[in-house]
Amino acid sequence: MSLEKVDMDRGARIRDFGQRVMSGDVLSREEALWLFELEERADIMDLLSVANRVREHFKGNKIHLCSIVNAKAGGCSENCKFCAQSAAYQGDSPRYGFIDREPVEEAADEAERNGVTAVGLVAAWRGLKEGPILDEVCDRIREMAAEGKTRPDASLGLIESQAVADRLKEAGLECYGHNLESSRRFFPEHCTTHAFEDRLQTIQYLKNAGIKICSGGIIGMGETRADRCDLAMSLREIGANVVPINILNPIEGTPYENNEPLAPFEILKTIACFRLILPQKEIMIAGGRTVNLRDLQSMVFMAGASALMVGNYLTTLNQPVEKDLQMLKDLGLDSDWDKAGFSDQDEGCGATSAGPSCQPETAEVA
Repeated sequence: MSLEKVDMDRGARIRDFGQRVMSGDVLSREEALWLFELEERADIMDLLSVANRVREHFKGNKIHLCSIVNAKAGGCSENCKFCAQSAAYQGDSPRYGFIDREPVEEAADEAERNGVTAVGLVAAWRGLKEGPILDEVCDRIREMAAEGKTRPDASLGLIESQAVADRLKEAGLECYGHNLESSRRFFPEHCTTHAFEDRLQTIQYLKNAGIKICSGGIIGMGETRADRCDLAMSLREIGANVVPINILNPIEGTPYENNEPLAPFEILKTIACFRLILPQKEIMIAGGRTVNLRDLQSMVFMAGASALMVGNYLTTLNQPVEKDLQMLKDLGLDSDWDKAGFSDQDEGCGATSAGPSCQPETAEVA
């Protein structure tokens, strides 16, 4: 009987957290960490249910789809332990220089056919500075923006000056992907060729230029639950608009090739925690979902996800886009996301099943 009472108390607290964040409150680190540390399956299911309510409150049934095109592959100078494209490790990932216009056009065409909102140019290098490569990058972004088939995004590493960020904005870049990857504490465990602070500086340059921020991380690298909590808190602090959650897919030849995979319910719990910490943001499930979640992939939306990376990843395969679109259809979710986007993240904005609204709701968490 006493155990049942404790379970009821935990469930009530989880529901209270959900009601609070839908009313505009924010969770403290202590409260968020309590959620990350939940162990009982019944408590996790309560958490998923609440996270789903929060997602529907702020996002309705809209799901934001993104894809990427590997604009420059392999030979990266950085030593990120999770990445098969690092020159520091012996892997069999492809290597090629910055791509011409045609592959980018093909990616934009495919995205348009499948109703994908954005295509991101992704490059394996340290980052961007003034010079011929930046000129080429701006050309590709300008071409994508002019065609209007998809939102031009990019994830091109560290940015070394405000002038570079300003040029990207002038070319038509709307959103830049730059993951914090992990907590400040854990960051040196997986990368030593640049620092957590370098990533924060890049994000500040981008925000100064008026570019939206796509920033998240990778779970399953050996970090603690407290590290995952602190990553979410850092993402809240920087005001990330899209928050990709990647689940480590150990690649042969990298230092993490033998890492034990996270249990699916640990992954789902993490997604739900991110939703409650970042209630108005786009929580995107990205790399590693097919291999780690398998038949439970559709549960990411119940856990609070409102965005999905579709198409293949940088060095690993994803399930076919058509299968993802069918999954969304079966769940009654709508991928026709507003390409102007992000207005529902303004303070005081909520959403209904009919779409975003700036009239806060008073939904109850049952």
